[in-house]
Amino acid sequence: MPDPLRIAIAGLGTVGAGTLRLLSKHDDLLAARAGRPLTVTAISARDKSKDRGVQLDNLTWFDDPVAMAHEAEADVIVELIGGEDGPAKAVCEAALAAGRHIVTANKALMAVHGSELADAAEQAGAVLNFEAAVAGGIPIVKALREGLAGNEITRVYGILNGTCNYILTKMREERRSFEDVLDEAQRLGYAEAEPSMDVDGIDAGQKLALLASLAFGSRIDFSGVYTEGIRRISLLDIDYAEELGYRIKLLGSARRTEYGLEQRVYPCMVDQRFPIAHVEGAYNAVVAIGDFVGDTMFQGLGAGAGPTASAVVADIIDIARNHRAPTLGISAGSLQSLPAAPIGRHWGAYYVRLMVSDRPGVIADVTAVFRDEAVSIESMIQRARSETEAVPVVLNMHECEEAAMQRALTRIATLDSVVEAPTMIRIESLA
Repeated sequence: MPDPLRIAIAGLGTVGAGTLRLLSKHDDLLAARAGRPLTVTAISARDKSKDRGVQLDNLTWFDDPVAMAHEAEADVIVELIGGEDGPAKAVCEAALAAGRHIVTANKALMAVHGSELADAAEQAGAVLNFEAAVAGGIPIVKALREGLAGNEITRVYGILNGTCNYILTKMREERRSFEDVLDEAQRLGYAEAEPSMDVDGIDAGQKLALLASLAFGSRIDFSGVYTEGIRRISLLDIDYAEELGYRIKLLGSARRTEYGLEQRVYPCMVDQRFPIAHVEGAYNAVVAIGDFVGDTMFQGLGAGAGPTASAVVADIIDIARNHRAPTLGISAGSLQSLPAAPIGRHWGAYYVRLMVSDRPGVIADVTAVFRDEAVSIESMIQRARSETEAVPVVLNMHECEEAAMQRALTRIATLDSVVEAPTMIRIESLA
């Protein structure tokens, strides 16, 4: 029997405890698949006395995870602490300095420091695996890095945050406001008490930066991700989307353009003819388009103890098999530094909702602004009439450059007849 692969785990939160449970429950199965036993030898967490529902008695405890990365009898350090800097980063640096392999679920760390850590891992002759950092249990990192390696990837996009997808699904199905569903999501544990990482699109942006690097052979550029969240999405917009044949989804999308690498996260209108429009609840989905394979779609739970632990253990098994793929698909020295394409250069169609005073001349004023900016209206919906309240006017716009659309909306917002800031939602072309 080959020697066991020795594992030390830093961080025993939901994912860390879930990883220990999985390794214990399937020890024989995993040994068969890995070709050797997988043995946890050491652990580190903030509170030694906390009951995590797993057996820890036979494991060496370290109060300091960085010391564990240096000193534990381990071949692999599993970093599940979280955060882009601090102990998480120090653990990974210490592990690589000691020549140990790393498995991490830390999207924030990888989004900010992943290129540098990939450089360090290559210099150390170590493996740095991060499947669990993107889309939970969906094996999208392995798919882009290995399964689709024969293709030039032309685009990668997807639903990368289950919290936002859950909120948008509940709003539509139960006709409830964003604030009401967010409160419920926080009570159920789908959303954090401070939800900005999720609902403002930051979490999805971190994941997209990693997918873009894998897809396009570029250094990770989280600072180049354009990000919007879902706070401004209303039931009124969701209703109009359904009427027009769309679903509103928070999508992350990346592709190369003549202006550089386009990375963007925002709520958008997705045509209901596309499968991703029907991915609901807390599920994630990623579509990768290759020049030979065409469209490939991966769907599953994007977070939680089970799915994330599944991805962590899959990465550990690869190391046990001595399977070494470059962290980001190609050698770290070959990664390109691509310029970020400005959002103003984005070309697409748009949904615009205006709340206006119902009086003569309003539509003429609005259309005059769009005419001046060379933005063309495809269709318009205006039904209600009210003597005292503002009424919605919904416009579907032909494709145009975003900078022109933004200029038009800035001018329209100053019109006396427009009583609140215009709502603009991009209509995403997925064909």
